[in-house]
This record gives sequence, C-alpha cells and structure tokens, in this order.
Amino acid sequence: MMNTITKTNFKFPNQTSVYHGKVREVYTINDDLLVMIATDRLSAFDVVMPKGIPYKGQILNQIAMKFMEQTKDIVPNWLIASPDPNVSVGKVCDPFKVEMVIRGYLSGHAAREYAEGKRVLCGVALPEGLKENDAFEKPIITPSTKEDLGLHDEDISREDILSRGIVSEEDYLVLEKYTHALYKRGTEIADKQGLILVDTKYEFGKTKDGEIVLIDEIHTPDSSRYFYKDGYEERQKNGEAQKQLSKEFVRQWLIGNGFQGKEGQEVPMMSDEYIQTVSDRYIELYENILGEKFVKAPVSNIEERIEQNVLNFLQHY
Repeated sequence: MMNTITKTNFKFPNQTSVYHGKVREVYTINDDLLVMIATDRLSAFDVVMPKGIPYKGQILNQIAMKFMEQTKDIVPNWLIASPDPNVSVGKVCDPFKVEMVIRGYLSGHAAREYAEGKRVLCGVALPEGLKENDAFEKPIITPSTKEDLGLHDEDISREDILSRGIVSEEDYLVLEKYTHALYKRGTEIADKQGLILVDTKYEFGKTKDGEIVLIDEIHTPDSSRYFYKDGYEERQKNGEAQKQLSKEFVRQWLIGNGFQGKEGQEVPMMSDEYIQTVSDRYIELYENILGEKFVKAPVSNIEERIEQNVLNFLQHY
C-alpha cells in the first residue's frame, strides 16, 4: 500500500495548542493562525477506521479549498492560504457547537429514521408518503450537536439549541441564512457538473472580531451526498437505488459487515485491496465534483513535505 498520513505530531514555531479531530489535526500558531491538516483517516458512524486511505486528505482539502473560493462572495470564511495539498491555514475562530445539516432529499440518516416511522426530524415535520431519495418540497435544516472525539453527534432541534443556550438566537438566524445560501450555491455548482447536491453539513465559527465565518470543510464527499442527475427521475420512478457520490458506499459496506458504530460492535477488517478501491472512489468523487483531473501529490514522505511547506509559509507570513 502507498504511504498515508494518519497522525501528526508537529512542533511549529510559536505553536500554542493542537487539536486532533476525527479526520483533521488543527495547530494553533500565536493564538492567531490555525494550521489545519487533512489526514488520510477515514471516519464513519463517528468511528475512525484503523487504516488510512491514500490521497483522501489531499482530496478533501482541495475540494474544500475550491468551494470556499467559490462561495466567499456570499458567506465569509476562515481561509487564508493552502501551503500544501493537505493543509489549509486560516483565522483562529471559536467554533459553534452545532453542525448545520441541510437536506434537499430524504436520504441517508433521514431516510433511515423515516423508515423507522419517525415523522419529525430535529423538530421538522416530514410529510407522509415519501420514498427514500424523494426531494423535499424545500430544503430542511436538521442540526446535530458537535461532540468531541469518541462521542456521537446527536440530532437536535432549533428550539433545543436556543433553549439550551448552545447558540444565541441572533447568531442562529445568521447560521440558518448562511446555510441556505451555501446550499443554494452548492446546488447550482453541482448542477453544472450533472450532479444533485442531496444533503450536506456546514460548520461555522466566530473570529476574534466577532464575525461569523464558515470553517472546516464544504461540499466534500465526507460532508455531502451527491446523486448523478442523469437518470435520477427514472430510478425514483422504478424504485431503484440512486447512483451517488459520497462516503455512503463505505457506510453501506460497514453495515453489510455488521458494523454501525454501536456498542460492542467491532470494525471489520479492511483489506489492502478494499482500501485501494476506496481511494479510487475518492479520486472519482474529486474529478466528478470539480470537473477536473486529480493530480496526486508526492507521498514518499508526506510528513516531511507537509512540515516543510508549512514552515516556509509561516516564515513568510
């Protein structure tokens, strides 16, 4: 198997703290800059898989970078630069403790809940008679809590977020407005690629100046689900599964192998052959979502490459 980066332990000049997330590692410099490294770790059902996926970190970072660029005119974001294919550098932010999930279709988690008979999701009433992957009349926001590593994010309603004081009403109105605007733009961009942006999640933070900005990733296959537009209607009419671009194929493989992140379940062994197919699928996702060829960064010594590129950036920043 190719080299992957699954953990880092850098000591950058003026480094004040480091946070190890499910997939990203975030280094704070001078309490002013964030250096976010997208590793090749794979997370599903809030559990990090034992093996890394070649090029996954580069793919996620570069997709997020391009979409941040394509949406900064409607929603401000935290990004300053990308000194390495796996790295984004941006402003220090205080993250909101919610993930803003927006859904245009009854898919994934929402479809699983609906199939169990639930007709209210995160305080949003769902109509009767929907089939999996049907479009909603208009997109719905179904937030989840943003938990620390090892804990499951939980569905939460707008009312609970406000009553528990997780986010103030004034700020939450901005989060909702930004979420709808980003989803609309993402839908338009996907449409040009012959894709449907089914659902996605956004994370926001507040800068030291009090500005609410988009942080983390945007419209990547880890945070979003895409369908191929061509044949969507026909597949729905015939009750067939939709052709999709997302991490859902990994979730389905795990479910098929008896794992959904529940207590007592063990992560099934992923062979090198299967890992390679996952890497290939991520490259396919990149090329379809962005409509451009994926260029593999050198991986003979990823840690050294990243460290050198970040040090060069910090020296000249």
